[in-house]
Amino acid sequence: MKRSHRISGRRLEAWVLTVVAIGACVVETGCVRRRMTVRTNPPGALVFVDDQEIGLTPVSTPFTYYGTRKIQIVKDGYETFTTKQKFPTPWYQYPVLDFFAENLWPFEVRDERAAEFDLMPQQIVPNEKLMERAEALRQNNLQGQVVPMWSAAPASQQQPGAAQTGS
Repeated sequence: MKRSHRISGRRLEAWVLTVVAIGACVVETGCVRRRMTVRTNPPGALVFVDDQEIGLTPVSTPFTYYGTRKIQIVKDGYETFTTKQKFPTPWYQYPVLDFFAENLWPFEVRDERAAEFDLMPQQIVPNEKLMERAEALRQNNLQGQVVPMWSAAPASQQQPGAAQTGS
């Protein structure tokens, strides 16, 4: 007695449709695309993010992790500007929710952050003032005093014109 393992037409259609649906779900899962853009006024400044060169402004780069980033901006004729820029975590990237946003949500989520900065023209110090400062440092050193070469602005101060935009 020979058994036939033949599948009926409707069963085959249902099976193929199920396989195609599962394949589509696996292939078409969503993802989160993160991108930060740095703009300066004037444009054309060299930008470093976390001590890695990313290019001349306006410039965009993908990123993986949220948090505080060190952004340094360099342009001839302008003061070099360094700041700590916060990129807060959006609600859909909190634990548990991030699994759904990254793997199960069938659409792409785009998270674009922008940081904009106004550069300050470089201050030219007259030679007389520079020599006075050097002599003062020399005298302090001879007296055993240690004086910092420059004083950093308090962390709470930001450069005028610095702004963060984005979601």
